[in-house]
Amino acid sequence: MTLNNLNSLSYHEAYSWFEQTCAAKHWIEAMVNARPYSDLDSLTEHAAKAWQGCEQEDFLEAFTAHPMIGDVATLRAKFANTKAVASGEQSGTAGASEETLHALKALNEAYLDKHGFIFIICATGLSADTMLNALKARLPNSTEQEIRIAAQEQIKITLLRINKALNNNEAQNNPERKK
Repeated sequence: MTLNNLNSLSYHEAYSWFEQTCAAKHWIEAMVNARPYSDLDSLTEHAAKAWQGCEQEDFLEAFTAHPMIGDVATLRAKFANTKAVASGEQSGTAGASEETLHALKALNEAYLDKHGFIFIICATGLSADTMLNALKARLPNSTEQEIRIAAQEQIKITLLRINKALNNNEAQNNPERKK
């Protein structure tokens, strides 16, 4: 997908495209309705601004589209429509020890029980141990604190997905960018 293609999509096609980057309906609608974007910077600036205008229910809606870190079955099921742009986000768990994976699972379940949503962290480039330590540090927080922190992590994830979706397709469409 190029930026020009994104700007030219029908409302429903653009909605589906943005939905692969973030599942909050109000945010998606804001992104679709703000087209055309003049460049990638204007798109990402608007994405961040639109996210700041979202409410707690929008944040929680976005969180529900994420798999629990380290849960492979959940990854497969929940990332079905975001597979292209979400691949590799939790690659840090690939080489984790069984002990670390079990601790991630147990603490993720405790986090879900306490806060009512799964632990959200921009996992790109993070090891399983780093994610586990962050989970341990954040688990005692209040739910209100965690919604704010998770929302900050969500926009990082969303911006990475937007960039990945546009850049991957730009490289496929322009062989010179692959070099």
